[in-house]
Amino acid sequence: MSFKLLIRTLAFLAIVFVVLYVGMNNQQPVKFSFPIAFDKSVEKPAGDIYFAIFAAGVFGGVLLAAGGGGGKRSAGKEK
Repeated sequence: MSFKLLIRTLAFLAIVFVVLYVGMNNQQPVKFSFPIAFDKSVEKPAGDIYFAIFAAGVFGGVLLAAGGGGGKRSAGKEK
């Protein structure tokens, strides 16, 4: 395992810990308004909304990091 991968994994686990800690300690219902996706506001515990936004960010980051790199070719192999 490379050192860079180890550091990224530890950073990700630290962020997940913070998300879980916030979720466990914020159980009060809050109103979340996002007019593009919902016609009316959503009332859920703050921790649930925080986790949902975090999960959407992680999913988006994974999609961007995966990328499509299939179009790259080396200069020596062109026809």
